[in-house]
Amino acid sequence: MSPEGDVTRQEFEELKQTQAVQAATQAGAQATQAATQAGQAATEAAGLAGMGAAVGAGAAGLIVGIFLGLAIANAQHHH
Repeated sequence: MSPEGDVTRQEFEELKQTQAVQAATQAGAQATQAATQAGQAATEAAGLAGMGAAVGAGAAGLIVGIFLGLAIANAQHHH
């Protein structure tokens, strides 16, 4: 083989390696994006669940407070 043939083969191997690195980089970027989107969705879902629980607890507290207020007012009225 001639030295030119060796250089061409070396360049070909370098090109293959560069393409492999680019493909791995792109796959990594896509995986990162997918994980970020999944994380955002989970965060939003947890936020909505937490807000729903807080609203539910607040509503329950309001109802209990109304009944306690009525009971206290009724008890004071009858004395």
